[in-house]
This record gives sequence, C-alpha cells and structure tokens, in this order.
Amino acid sequence: MKEVLKELERRRSAARAGGGKKRIDHQHAKGKLTARERLEVFLDEGSFEEFDMFVEHRSTDFGMEKTKFYSDGVVTGWGTVNGRTVFVFAKDFTVFGGSLSEAHAEKVMKIQDMALKNRAPIVGFYDAGGARIQEGVAALGGYAEIFQRNVLASGVIPQISVIMGPCAGGDVYSPAMTDFIFMVRGTSYMFVTGPDVVKTVTNETVTAEELGGAHIHTTKSSIADGAYDNDIEALLQMRRLIDFLPASNTSEIPEIDFHDDVEEPDHSLDRLVPANANKPYDIRELILKTADEGDFFEIQEGFAKNIVTGFGRIEGRTVGFVANQPMVLAGVLDADASRKAARFVRFCDCFNIPLVTFVDVPGFLPGTGQEYGGLIKHGAKLLFAYGEATVPKVTVITRKAFGGAYDVMASKHLRGDINYAWPTAQIAVMGAKGAVEIIFRKDIEDAEKIAAHTRMYEDRFLSPFVAAERGYVDEVITPHSTRRRVARALRMLRGKDLSNPWKKHDNIPL
Repeated sequence: MKEVLKELERRRSAARAGGGKKRIDHQHAKGKLTARERLEVFLDEGSFEEFDMFVEHRSTDFGMEKTKFYSDGVVTGWGTVNGRTVFVFAKDFTVFGGSLSEAHAEKVMKIQDMALKNRAPIVGFYDAGGARIQEGVAALGGYAEIFQRNVLASGVIPQISVIMGPCAGGDVYSPAMTDFIFMVRGTSYMFVTGPDVVKTVTNETVTAEELGGAHIHTTKSSIADGAYDNDIEALLQMRRLIDFLPASNTSEIPEIDFHDDVEEPDHSLDRLVPANANKPYDIRELILKTADEGDFFEIQEGFAKNIVTGFGRIEGRTVGFVANQPMVLAGVLDADASRKAARFVRFCDCFNIPLVTFVDVPGFLPGTGQEYGGLIKHGAKLLFAYGEATVPKVTVITRKAFGGAYDVMASKHLRGDINYAWPTAQIAVMGAKGAVEIIFRKDIEDAEKIAAHTRMYEDRFLSPFVAAERGYVDEVITPHSTRRRVARALRMLRGKDLSNPWKKHDNIPL
C-alpha cells in the first residue's frame, strides 16, 4: 500500500507541475498565472475537486507518443465560490500551449455534462493556441462536441468565459456561445485567424493586440463584456459576478443581507434631472442610489456607452438594470445600444432576473450610417427582447421618452408590470420643436407664433400626466422615492406567473 501511495503522490506532483518549471517561469514572466493558480484564486480555499488529472493524449503521429504530460493541457473539476457550486476548466498554456486534443476535449465535455446535469454555472479560463495540429480531425471533432454542449446549456445554466491569454481559431467559438466573455488587458487576445494569416490573405499588417486585444473587443466588436488589468483582478471580479447569478434557470435568484434602508428617501435625486431639457446628467447616479449599497456590476461598460446595463441588488435580491445614458449621444438608441441591451435583457429573462429600466431616450439615431447598418432590425432586437420577457419588469421614465424608443424601452404596451414616471418625464411622439415645425409649418417664419405653439405643445403633450390619464404610466412618483417604489414593486411581483405561447423557439430578428 505504501508504494502505491508513493506512486499516487508522484503522479499528482507531476500533473501539478504542468509543463515544467521553465515553462511556468515563462508564464509568470508574461504576467500570467498558471491554470492551477487561477483556480486557486477563483475558487474558495480548499474547495477544488480536480477530475481527470492523469489523462494523457493518445496521438502517435509525428512522434507525439514520445511527449506526454498529465492533464493534457487543461485542468478540470468543480469547487465553490462563496459556498456555491461552480464547475470549471482552465487551459494550461505550459502544456502543448494549451492546444486542444481529443483527450483534452473529452475532459472539457465531461465537465460541461456534469454542470448541466447538476444545474450549476460553468466557467472556462482560456489561455491556448487552438487545435492540436498533430491530431487533425480528431481535435476538430472535439471542438464540435464542446460547441454542441454550449448550445444545449444556453439558457439553462450560466456559462462564463475568461480569456487570459491567446484564444484563436476553433477556441474562440465556444466562448462566443457563452453568456459572458471577459478579458485581461495586455495579455489576452481573441481572433479566428492570426496576424500572419491576415498578412498572407489580405496583405494587412496588424499586431495580435490590434487584431483581437481587450481594447478592440470591449469597445469595437462588443465580443467581450469587460476587461481587467491583470489575472488577479479578473478572477476576483468573476467571483463577484457569480454572486449575482442564479445557479440555473430553475434556481432561485441569489439573496443576501442588505443594509440600505429602502424606506429612506434620497432627496439628491430631486435635483438629478437638470431644468434645461437639453443638458445631460449621469444615469449611473440613479442606478447606484437605487441599488443596495451602490453595488453595480456593469456589463459592456466600454461599448455603446449611450446605454448602461448591469447587475445590482434591491432588498438583497439580484436585478438587471438597463438605462439610457444622457451623457453619451443624449441617450439615443442606435444599432449598437439596441444589440447590447437586447442581449442583456434576454440573459436576465433566461434566468428569471427581474428587470429595472430607467428611460431617458430622445428616439433612435438618424442617418445613413444607422439605416445602412441595419438599425431597423437591431432596434427590433431590443423591442423583441422586452416583449418576450416574462420576468418582473419595472420601468421609470425620468425625462424623455420619444417616438418608437418610448415603446421599445419596456413600455406598458410590451407587458411592463409597473411603469412609473418622474414629474420631469416628457412622453411624446417627438420633441416640441420638431413637432411644432411639422404641425404648424405655415407659421414657420413667425418666431412669436412658433414660440407660442411650442409652449402649448409642451404643456399639452410633454407631460407625464397625459400618459398617466390613459394608464400607460401607473403612477407619477417623486424622484426621491424611487428606491422605495421600485423595491415595493419588485416585492409585489415576486409571485408573478406569466408564460408565452408554446413554441419550439422564437425567431428573433438576428
């Protein structure tokens, strides 16, 4: 027995050593942690249970049978984050560059199956060079098996991808089908084809960072939902994100202790909206003053900044916030903002996370760039997402809600449950100036008449009471009572029971 135990420990030590000290030192020199170090930071201390530690590849081509490492380039298992079960896999760049072989893929597939069967989140940490070329189609088959499991798990359990090094070729498509992707600035990048191939095919000279670095994917492509300065920060933020998410689509949303009194009015909100209707203000202030302890985990902060999305808590329970941002493009809806918000709304609906929407939107962005870029379909995505959502939906119109954008932003007509408006709300087909110039075009040369018409239009139509008269707004509330009113609405809606007509699946306007 003693000899067997010694052999077990020898093998374990060899597996934990990955590709060896030299490669580990090289990993550290790049400012990156190893796969196992990442799991130690991410998971609760001592909670990690590793599976398939002794798996090796089975390839015999190109002399591969002479080079084998335990774990075969990926560390898999489960552990806990603040006591809640999470399944994990972490690519090990020190072993064959983290490349995917048939055996490597089987390890990932096993963890995916276990996560789905046990209804718990799965988090993948990527630091790899794509498929293992020596294995050919066997590696490609492994990718496809992983992709299929991503599809089946979508909307059932949260799937999170953290890119902490290279992620190229077939490796990028699994993260692309997960719910969230996060990156590390300076050390991570994602692309289908690398700089060398791009140079050969298109004659473009581009670096890995310029082609698929964190800045590109958080500000231009919208592939990534956020980026962090180093591995440690990324891992700690992922622990924070997990705390907001339910374990599955049939699990209760997390609930923790809170300390902010929901009954306490915040009179600073009475001064949030400027007297000048064209002057901006930061909608994040309202989010932070509505959420418990001002704790807000923003999603896609660097992309489509004219809309804000993210998670917070009200009375200890997770909610999803969506808010137009007057500080950027006056909070107008464009193609990017619509796509960003639609995806977030659909995630929340998948996992029964209530939606709180703050509205200050002057309409959709005009112009050929938007129309040629498919604004109609992109705008319809957000409309579709809100319309199909069956979770509790609480909406507060703070200022402008003009045109079709009023409809789209969780209006009563899209089955909004509770729709509030501040006294500063302006709900109309369009702003007073544009409306008057159309309705009274014959008086366009008479400044006094136009001014009088404008005042009349503002008094008659740019008022929350017109919508309240028709029941489109449930109540006109004081700004300082927003947290209390939203909290009470969500409390009342906890027992909401709404289902859509049976269908195999919808056909959202992609």
